[in-house]
This record gives sequence, C-alpha cells and structure tokens, in this order.
Amino acid sequence: MPTVLVPLAQGCEELEAVTIIDLLRRAAITVITAGLDPQPVIASRGTVLLPDTTLATVQSQPLDMIALPGGLPGADNLNNDPKIHTLLQQVANQGKHVAAICAAPRVLLSAGLLHEKRITCYPGSLDKLDCSGVTITSDAIVIDDNIITSRGPGTAMDFALTLIETLAGAAKRHEVEKGLAR
Repeated sequence: MPTVLVPLAQGCEELEAVTIIDLLRRAAITVITAGLDPQPVIASRGTVLLPDTTLATVQSQPLDMIALPGGLPGADNLNNDPKIHTLLQQVANQGKHVAAICAAPRVLLSAGLLHEKRITCYPGSLDKLDCSGVTITSDAIVIDDNIITSRGPGTAMDFALTLIETLAGAAKRHEVEKGLAR
C-alpha cells in the first residue's frame, strides 16, 4: 500500500487533519503523522494531536504523497519550516503527489510547486502573496498533474476521498465511501 506523510504543525485545522488521517487509514493506506518537533500538536480549536513521529525522522523515508492540512497558524508554521519545502520538492520531483487543503496551498506556493498550476484554497488565504502564474479557482477540489488542492474544512471528506482514489483507485474510494453511509 502507498505511504502518505501528514505533517502536523501547531495551529493546524483539526477537522482537516483528522479527516485525512482517518479516511486514508480506512483505505489501508499507510499514514505517517509527523510533528515539526516532538511536542503534542495543539490544533486551531484546541484539540491535542499526538503525531506518530517527528518530521526529522521521516525525511529520508520513501513517500507516495504528502498531504498538508491547513488552518492558521498551522499553514504558516508549516511554511516556516524549510524541511517541509525540501520534502515537498523531493516528492513532487519524483512525480509523486502533493496535496494541500484550506490555507496550506500557500506552503506549496512558497515551495515553488504552483507555477502554471490550477488550484483552489480557502478564500482569501493567498490574497497577500505573489500568485503570478497560478490560476486560483473556487472549486471544492482541483487536481492539476500531481498537485491536489481543496478549499477548506467543509471539503475535507471529499478531499480525503479524492486522495484515496488517486492512490488506491476508484473501487477503494467507493468501498470507504460506502462505509461512511454517505
């Protein structure tokens, strides 16, 4: 099965993080949660998340995808860690998928991965950044080559299901979706 890294930063959006982790694990996809440091992560609404490991310990591990939860200041905390940019660039350069929801596409932008790409994000989250060469839509989910983006907490379940379909196929997505009684 594929391996997905979900980096968890202080102030991340817990609904997005937990939805991604939970649904991918329901699909039998290996999910590694990694904190930027060894501390528990206090998410944007006060939920405490305990990462499996730290980002430093997974830097050389083979990955099939990196999926970034958004939220503020979580996305900014991810963006301020150069290890995240390096990992994103490595995975993308290998032709693997990178995914970001809510405010986290700003991390992909800073890592130089969005030039000539079509994306979506939380409304206004990229307004103060130089997005030249990037087409920003209001779609719930956008897939452009190996970049997958989504709008925000309200699209988290569909985003996670899209990640499952990308990694494990439509049948696996349907199986997980059926179990959710949607």
